Amino acid sequence: MGTLILRRLVAIGPVMLLVSFAVFMLIALIPGDAATTLAGGANATHERIAEIRAEYGFDKPLPVQYWEWLRGALVLDFGNSLIDGRPVMESIGTRLPVTMTIACTALAIGVLVGSVAGIVSGMRPGSLSDSLAVLGASLGMAVPGFWLAMVLIAVFSIELGWFPPGGFTPLTEDPAGWLRSLVLPALSLGMLAAATQARQLRASLIDVMGSAYVRTAWGKGGAPGRVVGKHALKNAAMPAVTILGLQLGSLIGGAVIIEQIFSVPGLGSYLLQSVLAFDLPVIQGIVVFFALIQVILMLLLDISYGLLNPKVRAS
Repeated sequence: MGTLILRRLVAIGPVMLLVSFAVFMLIALIPGDAATTLAGGANATHERIAEIRAEYGFDKPLPVQYWEWLRGALVLDFGNSLIDGRPVMESIGTRLPVTMTIACTALAIGVLVGSVAGIVSGMRPGSLSDSLAVLGASLGMAVPGFWLAMVLIAVFSIELGWFPPGGFTPLTEDPAGWLRSLVLPALSLGMLAAATQARQLRASLIDVMGSAYVRTAWGKGGAPGRVVGKHALKNAAMPAVTILGLQLGSLIGGAVIIEQIFSVPGLGSYLLQSVLAFDLPVIQGIVVFFALIQVILMLLLDISYGLLNPKVRAS
């Protein structure tokens, strides 16, 4: 396991370097001009635009701009926002816990609901419970998250008044208010994760339950809980773990829309606001930070592979 972890850690550096280069160059090539936006848009004079270009270094060649940005990014200094002047890393540190709280809660909902539905469905394929689980999973994958969010707001906020329609209450201020403000955004994100998890676990469990070693365990008179938990579910969990690691990354990315709908002050809504304002340092910093989170998730996923499957450790 130590060798496996070391190899993955060594690979993080080159991967993040390539990601940072691609992100910087692609964002720099976006149509539009940050200097013109800061100077006042269409009414800006050429002299004022030139001054802003020189002030922020936009007049330098792209490779020079990238090198100067990279030197700061290596120590987690992504510069200051062009709009409010705050350090980008400070804003990320303030908003990241909000986004991660919503994403992790959505993932927990996905794992809990999806695992229960997948196990019930996979244990008895073709039964009524299996048909209902498959139907629910298909609906969960077909319904867009933003549409589900608006439906949840209409039903549980406007009609019933159980949950607030937007905003986010910090846990330290009001634990009950924090929980109420978390439920609807997490449900909007978590339903797709639950549907994906249920379908994947169902397919894997059906395949494993028909294998020779599981039939042998049944033939020896093994208890249902021991046969399913120790023999079947552990092996069926490998593909589900793969999906699980990818889901958290997609949930963090999906927070861009969900946070905007619920007016949640997280990284997703901040990224969308920065795109509209053409705030390049913030866009670059958040996208690279999202990429770093995804790389770390892949590392944890590889470690979980090694724990679940000895063949991975041997290779």
